[in-house]
Amino acid sequence: MTTNGTHAATRPLTAGIYAPIPTFFLAGSEDLDIPSFEAHITRVAAAGVGPLIAGSMGEAHHLSHEERIILIKSARKALDAAGYSSTPVIVGTGAGSTRESIELTKAAAAAGADYSIVIASGYYAGAYGNNKKALKAFWTEIAAASPIPVIIYNYPGASGGIDLDSDLITELAQECPNLCGVKLTCGNVGKLTRIATSVSTPEFAQLYPRKKEEAPFLVLGGFIDFLVPSAFTNAHGAITGLANLAPHAIAKLFALSEEAKKDLSVLPEALRLQGIIARADFTIAKGSIAGTKYLLEKTYGYGGVPRKPLAPLEDAAAQALLEHPHTKEVIALEREISGKTKA
Repeated sequence: MTTNGTHAATRPLTAGIYAPIPTFFLAGSEDLDIPSFEAHITRVAAAGVGPLIAGSMGEAHHLSHEERIILIKSARKALDAAGYSSTPVIVGTGAGSTRESIELTKAAAAAGADYSIVIASGYYAGAYGNNKKALKAFWTEIAAASPIPVIIYNYPGASGGIDLDSDLITELAQECPNLCGVKLTCGNVGKLTRIATSVSTPEFAQLYPRKKEEAPFLVLGGFIDFLVPSAFTNAHGAITGLANLAPHAIAKLFALSEEAKKDLSVLPEALRLQGIIARADFTIAKGSIAGTKYLLEKTYGYGGVPRKPLAPLEDAAAQALLEHPHTKEVIALEREISGKTKA
């Protein structure tokens, strides 16, 4: 919410599962398909999965600033109307420069975003990607200027190979009280372990309190294929594209992973689900944004295709993805857990 021009986050950022929501476009015009977007947001929220909009899966690079604002307002309206007024909205606000990232973050907050997630631009990665001082200043300055807490987004594949190490991320967490987490789409389990070991302690919270206590520093995987082991290192969940297709199954996996830390008798079931979900994550990720949208279209009746120049999957590849045993297995699991076995 916003009060007298100052954004005050009232929706806590909690450990769990978050889905980077696709941006849906109308066939032919490529205009925003808001009804599909709102329906999808409420569907994943119903499974206990939080939405992240205008991220990599949401084709942020293909969106105008105005379109991001439309999506934020639409997401908040849809969530509130469906009874999920306590569900926070996370928004991607990384841009080409520090200045533009700050402007986007402020605009997102004014539109109703609760949290932002910021990736470094890869356009000049060759010039500053190995400059620790410049990288540190990027997130430090954005966090200091932002009216809402900020998550670090570490994704070398989308930022020209820029890959923050665990020492730098930990330093940022210690020095920037308005940073509230990191998403590790580098897939580096050792890095996740090192960061979680440093920040997931009572001592860290006491020594380095957050600017807003409802926004602790969370360590989130960018893939779902190592959720069980990450739970045992005291990480906090994941932001995963597969949660768009199988939100109930992945929310169940998170719950079992957390329960297993107290009761090892549930670990075999957690590992069974982890295997199904990990195999699906590996297979479906190869289809990228187009593959996820195709599977949503076939499974739930909406999805469409990416904005150009991204191309839809070729028919043969799309059919192969849909019929792949890993895809079938995770869809069956989702239907079982959601209680929609005949859907």
